[in-house]
Amino acid sequence: MKTQKRSVPNNERLAEVYRTAAQIILRKGYDATSISDIANALGMTKAGLYHYINGKKELLFDIMNFGLDELDAEVATPASSIADPSERLRFIIASHARLVTRGQGAITILVDEITALTPAQNRIITRRKREYFDRLRSVLNELKAEGKLQDVDTTAATFSLLGMINWLSRWLRQDGALTQEDIAEQISKIALNGLLHPDSRTSHALLRVVKPTTV
Repeated sequence: MKTQKRSVPNNERLAEVYRTAAQIILRKGYDATSISDIANALGMTKAGLYHYINGKKELLFDIMNFGLDELDAEVATPASSIADPSERLRFIIASHARLVTRGQGAITILVDEITALTPAQNRIITRRKREYFDRLRSVLNELKAEGKLQDVDTTAATFSLLGMINWLSRWLRQDGALTQEDIAEQISKIALNGLLHPDSRTSHALLRVVKPTTV
């Protein structure tokens, strides 16, 4: 009989399970990934893995919620305390990019594999994704109202921003020439130069200041 997954907040081993499983699913696809694949990658038995999960479909759902929980804790929540919309946008882009490069797939997997969920799970994840999308678009709408945004549609701009950030895990090499901080900075510069009017952009030095708050 499967052992029910323990609910242990901030459990590093559980986070490792999610991130490792996300990498394998990202590489092989959900259907082609087996529980044995994940257990082997973690260096544990299937029985040991079931100490942390309740099955493959539930694991996918848990990975998606894990990624969205991190997105909320490290990006959306701290961003809400930044009054200036330009600085808030810089923070969101850079922090989200750092999270994707660190998570190596736990967030990006949301885009490709959501159809594998049950209808009820799909609704929950879709709602949470929409909340983040709306929050990001509202920042762009603020900038547009202040005359700081280029002449772009904010819905199209939001989808483009998220696509650019989420695609990082498709091409990122952990042993490549660019560090995670380099990538976050480059993504920020590319996005901001395309979205903001020149007089609304801060200096290169200020981009480095925008980092996630740690507790």
